[in-house]
Amino acid sequence: MNNEARLTTMFSALADPTRRAILTRLARGEATVSELAEPFGLRQPPISKHLRILEEAGFIRQERDAQRRPRNLVVGGPLKDLDAWLRPFREQWERRFDSLESFLATKTKRTVKKGEQK
Repeated sequence: MNNEARLTTMFSALADPTRRAILTRLARGEATVSELAEPFGLRQPPISKHLRILEEAGFIRQERDAQRRPRNLVVGGPLKDLDAWLRPFREQWERRFDSLESFLATKTKRTVKKGEQK
């Protein structure tokens, strides 16, 4: 899958609020399907569909622990890829905020100097 297709798959997976909530829950640690379904009041089939989409996007993986099959976040993986894709946008906004901060600091100094002269 090329990079553009991967990004589309990742953003599509993140577009659903239930899937984002699942990722937030898994950030605290592993959980089974029933543990993940409980807060949403969903049955196993719909939550399993959400989990499949997150697995296909590479955000989570299923482990095998005796009788349990907990899900875990994939460390790095797509979250790292999304962070790399977002980096130029974040850097651009940081530069703009730095420029605004400098501008406001200059304006504040001028205002203080004018006020002192009176």
